[in-house]
Amino acid sequence: MSFTSPLHLKNPHLQTMMPLILAKTKQTYLREEFSLEDGDFTEIIWNDNPYTKNYNHVCVLFHGLGGSIDSHYIQRMMRTLSQLGYLCVMMHFRGCGNKTNKKQRSYHAGETEDARYFIKHLVQRFPKTSLHAIGYSLGGNMLLKLLASYGSNSPLSSAAAISTPLELETCTRHLSKGFARIYQVYLLRSLKKGLLLKHESLDLESTLGLNVKRIKAIKSIYEFDDRYTAPAHGFKNAKEYYTKNSAKQFLKKIQTPTLMIHSLDDPFMPSSVLPKKSELSKYLSLEVSKHGGHVGFIQGNIFKPTFWLEKRVASFL
Repeated sequence: MSFTSPLHLKNPHLQTMMPLILAKTKQTYLREEFSLEDGDFTEIIWNDNPYTKNYNHVCVLFHGLGGSIDSHYIQRMMRTLSQLGYLCVMMHFRGCGNKTNKKQRSYHAGETEDARYFIKHLVQRFPKTSLHAIGYSLGGNMLLKLLASYGSNSPLSSAAAISTPLELETCTRHLSKGFARIYQVYLLRSLKKGLLLKHESLDLESTLGLNVKRIKAIKSIYEFDDRYTAPAHGFKNAKEYYTKNSAKQFLKKIQTPTLMIHSLDDPFMPSSVLPKKSELSKYLSLEVSKHGGHVGFIQGNIFKPTFWLEKRVASFL
């Protein structure tokens, strides 16, 4: 079931950006606040009311950098799995929902503890249900790292990681080159907006040396991570943060059946980040296509697109 791009959709930027301009799916969601261990909170989104009937399968979704329930890939996957009878829930990373979180910290590509705590909650809430997880981009890196930490004691029956930046520093620096800078501008705008909102309620200047002027002056994701993400989460600098949290080094430890999907032309990262066969555990299935862009994998045409990614992941689960 490998992905093959139509001739007119082979361009990686078209594959990446086309989903952004397509109409969002019309769905009804149930939004809740979920309390975290340290007194902070995050917003979770259900595709159906989880308290009214029983489900055989529950799938938790983790969005990418700056993503949310409004992300096209989250909405499409939730709709696809809903049609197959799954109860779906998306956990916003801290501060990515409608409200900024309470703490100075937020989230990063290797922050697994919030997801672990939420999955533990799902296990208790649905003790006889099969649990699955899907992570996109940054969320995929986080999920793979989490799976590795579970080892043979994973509460998840299966998982999928899509377009994952397996070498964080390599991918971040890649976004500062050539046409990829367009994506960096888009992502950085969202990151800075969220940090400015946080600055309104917290004193970031005395703790991190960040004020409005310095936040607005940040020019790259690397600089954002060096000035905020790393120190706010206990790392010396961006390099240490990237080194300790890149998922590639943990793949061998995964013992949950997991599908990894990548395209060689992903504009967010060079193909060199892909792992060798020797770096994969026997539980990992890595599927690499020549085309597909970043979280794209669209077939059909611009007037009547078909979405291969959702079908492939649903089939694997």
